Amino acid sequence: MDKKRNAAIWTAIGLVITLVLGYLLIRNIGVPEGRPLTTLSPRGDKSKNIQDLTVPVFAIAGVVFIVVEIGLVWLVRRFRRTDEDEDGVEEPEQVHGNTRLEIGWTVVPALLLAILAVFNVQSILYMDDAKDPIEITVVGQQWWWEYRYDLDSNGTVDIITATEAAIPVGRDVVFKIQSNDVIHSFWIPALAGKMDAVPGRTHERVMQASEPGLYQGQCTEYCGLSHGVMRMQVKALEQADYDTWVERMTTPPDQPAATDELAVAGQTLFVTQCSFCHQVNGLDPNSKAPYTYSETPDPNYGKSVNISMASGNAPNLTHLMMRDYFAGGLLRLYDDLPEDDGRLEDSSKVEAVPSGTPDENNIKRWLRNPEDVKPMNPNNNQGMPNYNLSEQQIEQLTAFLLTLK
Repeated sequence: MDKKRNAAIWTAIGLVITLVLGYLLIRNIGVPEGRPLTTLSPRGDKSKNIQDLTVPVFAIAGVVFIVVEIGLVWLVRRFRRTDEDEDGVEEPEQVHGNTRLEIGWTVVPALLLAILAVFNVQSILYMDDAKDPIEITVVGQQWWWEYRYDLDSNGTVDIITATEAAIPVGRDVVFKIQSNDVIHSFWIPALAGKMDAVPGRTHERVMQASEPGLYQGQCTEYCGLSHGVMRMQVKALEQADYDTWVERMTTPPDQPAATDELAVAGQTLFVTQCSFCHQVNGLDPNSKAPYTYSETPDPNYGKSVNISMASGNAPNLTHLMMRDYFAGGLLRLYDDLPEDDGRLEDSSKVEAVPSGTPDENNIKRWLRNPEDVKPMNPNNNQGMPNYNLSEQQIEQLTAFLLTLK
């Protein structure tokens, strides 16, 4: 009797633990509010398609699981060995060689898999379908994302930015995903499924946003020290706002006013110290900074330039203040934006041209000690080192960066 009682107690404990864990799992994945990486809050046709496939598949799997578990419990209970059984008790009737039963448990799962395969293939074909798309090249590198726009499809990059891409609402966007170093994975769950970024390859993922918002994503392939904070954002704008964003991004920012001594000094400091890795398009081509332009930039900084752009080892900062976040998505650039992980979408905060008050403290915090914000390995060109800038230099660089809009 003690053995039976102990078995019953442990069975009850196991059942309670299973139910509690199941409740916590369902509770946490089923409530999308405040969870920017939930897959249960689609904001586009492609992500909705994934959900429409996932829900019935999990429903069928759940029914199969319940049926199998009930059958397993019944079999264990029905054919268990009891204390009353004696050695040599006759075995229950065996079903080995039962043709009907074997056909049944072969055909039924095969039919279920065939039905699921039909819907799965339809979903895959739809995910790859893009009508009149915009193409954006995405390049992952430790530990940030770069976006390149070839607006007129002539092979020349017209816009280059980092961390945050902008797309028009209601239009298909083909992200051409690449890697500059190791394997990464690009994932904006509110808009589409994830896609690996593999060195030497280009993978495509079609996305579409059905409403304005700032949609957050995360690298989902372990890629080193700061993998956990390698974020990305996609800003979905109405078409008119997107056109405004494109116009601003293709117009070089004005030079700092001559009367703004801090910004002018910051520009000089940027050229002599920061431009070895960062780039501001059109900025002083006569400097000795190793720009990676395919053509010489226009020396008249502030005027229209059309060059093939690439940023080298670090993000292109030409229109830094057109972004909402920087430092790989970790820090906000404006005071009116949330600085936590719950920033999935808030259309009232989404602007083509940010109008809030710049968060100078975050910029200074980054310049003061970037490794304190984001773990890095600058000795291997992985992340920004601490240059031990003086407070005066930090003030100067901050003043210059604030003009990049």
